Amino acid sequence: MTKAPLTLLIFLQGAVSAASLVVEIVAGRMLAPYVGMSLYTWTAVIAVVLAGFSAGHWWGGRIAERPADQAMRHTGWALMAAALTTAVAGLLLRGSAGPLLAVFTHPVWAITVLCTVAFFPPSFFAGVPAPVFAQIAVTSSDRAGRALGAMFASGAIGAIAGTLLAGFLFISWLGSALTLTIVAICYVIAALICFGLAGHVQRGLTVGVAAIALVLAGFGATLSSPCDRESRYFCIRTEDIAANADKPVNLMVLDHLAHGISARDLPRVMFGDYSAMLDGIARMRMGDRQFSAFFVGGGTFSIPRAWADRGIGPLTVAEIDPAVTQIAARDFWFDPQSATVLHEDARRALLIRPEARYDVIIGDAFTDIAVPPHLVTQEFFELVRDRLSPDGLFLMNVIDFEHRMDTLAALYATMDRVFPHVEVWTEQRRPEPEERMVFVLAASAGPGMFDSLELPSPEPTRYGVLADGFIQSLVAAKSPVILTDDYAPIDRLLGPG
Repeated sequence: MTKAPLTLLIFLQGAVSAASLVVEIVAGRMLAPYVGMSLYTWTAVIAVVLAGFSAGHWWGGRIAERPADQAMRHTGWALMAAALTTAVAGLLLRGSAGPLLAVFTHPVWAITVLCTVAFFPPSFFAGVPAPVFAQIAVTSSDRAGRALGAMFASGAIGAIAGTLLAGFLFISWLGSALTLTIVAICYVIAALICFGLAGHVQRGLTVGVAAIALVLAGFGATLSSPCDRESRYFCIRTEDIAANADKPVNLMVLDHLAHGISARDLPRVMFGDYSAMLDGIARMRMGDRQFSAFFVGGGTFSIPRAWADRGIGPLTVAEIDPAVTQIAARDFWFDPQSATVLHEDARRALLIRPEARYDVIIGDAFTDIAVPPHLVTQEFFELVRDRLSPDGLFLMNVIDFEHRMDTLAALYATMDRVFPHVEVWTEQRRPEPEERMVFVLAASAGPGMFDSLELPSPEPTRYGVLADGFIQSLVAAKSPVILTDDYAPIDRLLGPG
């Protein structure tokens, strides 16, 4: 075997480590259209990828016991396998998602199995080189300790670089499929270097050319992404659901969750219980007077669009993803000039503008099926209260299940500590057993004049306030946790139970 310079081994270790961490970040992004982006998704991704690395390291340790030229040659083959499994991960994910999600109905199992099928193999093969490179570096250096330390440091620095590149550059600028293709080509190049060090240059070049061809073929097969737009935050998709092509109606899907519907010719009509209640309750409580509003989350911008059409304002919307705003303007007929749009986290937007006061603040931000934890805590509600006018109103969309109500109880109990009066609105009908229900919490200095409203959503539907006795009995039965910045387990409350 050609003697491998320590600097080259350090470079290879860092490059492979960086590439493998890029795959880990991309895994979360690619799973989102099928299982959402939640605490459970990232937990499964990290666990599966680390399991792959661990198994790969174990196998790589066995390879490292062989003579250096054989070990380097086998490492080259492992990197070729890493390239090919990385290249087809997206294709494998798309092909297996439907059957696996049909079999594994429990969300945690579904996420874990789907992640394992698509991303365990590339993580396993990417884990093989580290022990081999470290063994050769130690045995070929007269300063074994420093060599080993340099290899470990290179792996850590590579992991940091891969994480930063994936999160800040590759996914948002290149997309998941092209990112995985670049990673696969990097693996092929690393494999060719290993073959060259093992003295198999000609065979390595032949295999490398074939591998790159297969990688590019895998990229071509993966190009049909489920996303219309892949942003830093979401996989965004617009679906035309109109019955009449002359009267368009569009649905926005973020990751795997429908986030809103708008009709071009009916700007004031809401297409869902939550949007109908948020719109109707706010206008009912404000009466005929002009009022200002702040929106926590934009989505399709259906309510800001409707209120702008009614002449209500000024309106401010905190939508963290600029791509969502662009899609809302393009596909959901929102006029960006009708509101002040802040492309930043809503809590930060309220925090850094202490002089701002709003008559209505509406909370409607979701990642997966849960509200981001920092937007449901006592500290956040106190910030909202401080930004409301004296007779202002805070409305928040809540989703929970008929047989559980843990999320509703926790949010009510937390909000009740901050606001003098909290109402719980929902559709006035008997829910089905274990039904996924939609509620709106209305917090203010005092009760409104009405406890029932009929609103179009789009068909006329009656909504009302749940009796205070029922809410108090629910809170007493659940003994809910008060959600704070220190502890807000909203994923567990609303997640698999």
